[in-house]
Amino acid sequence: MLGMVQKPLTSRGVATRQRILDVATSEFAEHGIAGARIDRIVAAARTNKAQLYGYFGSKEGLFDAIFFGSLERIMTVVPIDAADLADWAVRLYDEYLRRPDLIRLATWARLERRPVGHLVDDASRLDDAKLRAIADAQAAGTVRSGDPFDLMAMVIAMSMAWSPVSNVYAASEQEPPEAHERRRALLRESVQRVVAPG
Repeated sequence: MLGMVQKPLTSRGVATRQRILDVATSEFAEHGIAGARIDRIVAAARTNKAQLYGYFGSKEGLFDAIFFGSLERIMTVVPIDAADLADWAVRLYDEYLRRPDLIRLATWARLERRPVGHLVDDASRLDDAKLRAIADAQAAGTVRSGDPFDLMAMVIAMSMAWSPVSNVYAASEQEPPEAHERRRALLRESVQRVVAPG
């Protein structure tokens, strides 16, 4: 499914596969699933279509490998801390600054694949640990009552206020550090107020 390779890759094969993933991440982030071009990807990755299809099966399989990898990456790089959801939101803000392509991939998946409902088929696999953490914080009285999923969605949405999907303003790493500090402070205080018990 995500990787079509049946036999172990050589070190050269691993490098080629990674080049494809790196180039395709930029291609899909910029052009979406329908607009991405395999010819551009293989040319920039210095490989050929046979290798790409051998590794990923199809253009959609390549997108899936990149997209699901990006979701896993955010969970690993920015793990939830339900004891401090405001800090989690700020760390998400920072990750979106570092890797705006990850948010763009999710946006294309929403636009081209799933206009409503969960963004992925197996949302519980990605959300269960986060929802349990929020429910535990609620049980401990440190987070307001309410549906843990709705609270998680609200905190994530707040963290994306200045991300590439903002319909008001998309921030970038090139802006002055004081602009980011101002936003982080506002985000932290706002999330603290939203999730405070009582």
